[in-house]
Amino acid sequence: MSEQTAHRGGAVWALVITSVAGFMAALDNLVVTTALPSIREDLGGALDDLEWTVSAYTLTFAVLLMFGAALGDRFGRRRLFLVGLTVFTGASAAAALAPGIDSLIAARAIQGVGAAILMPLTLTLLTAAVPAAKRGMAYGIWGAVNGLAVASGPLIGGSLTEHISWQWIFWLNVPLGLALLPLARLRLAESHGTGAPLDIPGTLLASGGLFGIVYGLVRGPADGWTSPFVLIGLFAGTALLAGFIHHGVRAKNPMLPMRLFRSRAFSGINAASLLMFLGMFGSIFLLSQYLQGVLGYSPTEAGLRMLPWTGMPMLVAPIAGILSDRIGGRPVVAAGLFFQAAGLGWMAYVVTVDASYAVQLPGLIMSGIGMALFFAPASNLVMSSVRPQEQGIASGANNALREIGGALGIAIMSSIFSAQGGYESGQAFVDGLRPALVTGAGVVALAGVAALLIPSRRRGTQVVAEADSGRVLETVGR
Repeated sequence: MSEQTAHRGGAVWALVITSVAGFMAALDNLVVTTALPSIREDLGGALDDLEWTVSAYTLTFAVLLMFGAALGDRFGRRRLFLVGLTVFTGASAAAALAPGIDSLIAARAIQGVGAAILMPLTLTLLTAAVPAAKRGMAYGIWGAVNGLAVASGPLIGGSLTEHISWQWIFWLNVPLGLALLPLARLRLAESHGTGAPLDIPGTLLASGGLFGIVYGLVRGPADGWTSPFVLIGLFAGTALLAGFIHHGVRAKNPMLPMRLFRSRAFSGINAASLLMFLGMFGSIFLLSQYLQGVLGYSPTEAGLRMLPWTGMPMLVAPIAGILSDRIGGRPVVAAGLFFQAAGLGWMAYVVTVDASYAVQLPGLIMSGIGMALFFAPASNLVMSSVRPQEQGIASGANNALREIGGALGIAIMSSIFSAQGGYESGQAFVDGLRPALVTGAGVVALAGVAALLIPSRRRGTQVVAEADSGRVLETVGR
């Protein structure tokens, strides 16, 4: 490696650039939540339109993540990182300028495309730049910054909506993106993966299948579950996903090789990630509206009151990363998931039309600790469960399953909410919210069970790549 390349690929610069880029992508998952009532008032739209302002981002983000990782492996990770960052920044400006709900949803979908390209590459670029012995701490800091995005999303969204306008939740990305572009070009080292052919059929199968299922779940409450378009979406989506799985087994160079799931470590952490995000995103989507629409808090007040939940990763994620280096990621991740399930269960128990903040606080704190314990160890488990040359695919797959979980969580829990309640009154909202939160708690508890299926560090050998000697040990738990 030349001196110039070493300077470009310095671990500190890689950590700063990838963390800020990850912050932008993670922020846009939740920044919209506290702005939803204002967007609804300004642009109009029903519950399903509000769902799509969130799901248009998470869905395109999810279905193109693995394709984005593959593009980076083939054409250069730094090069594609710059492309993704450019698309994301431009789409953020388009969302801020959107004249109607449909154009906002379209801009959010394009944002998701940009995020799908840049987000998986943040972890592979960081992994390439940081020595193996220090990756736990690096992942912890990266996870803390992503936690900061989750924490500040509702608060930033609420504050900008209340004091300026909801459009500024998107304008915020523009200066960050413009500042990162030259830094990434100058300070990140270029790297490539296996250079395998792009899997266009796999991308189309995954995209079509997930869109069909989410479309059916979102439209079901409004159009009726026996509506032809709803049934077509659900059945066709399921059939396409089955085709995607078959393709991953039979194809020579699939986007997501199904053989990776033979590893209990890889299967366990990805199942836990999908279920955790399903329960978390669906809950935050509804709770942010509950705080404003039922309890009467302003957008800023709602964001502040969610900080004990969303803000905890800032404090605990670095510690969780170091702890996972010492005792292994499985016990830390499982404990975090059970904490979050308990917190959601508490919230389901105490929500009423006049619930005090004090009675909600224990549930918010438990959920926050749980989310904080999950983030950094989960990233470490994913990257150590596969061979180094497969880390780009693994990162894309895990991030994709998280976002799929988020999109499904909003769709499923909104459907439960609509079936049991609605926006007609505070009591109607609570009647729909409570069973949705119970569902979220159960799903996250199931994620904790999945995490317990991951082999312990003592029973397997962790993947270790030693660049100097070229020695690679096999994957955990195969």
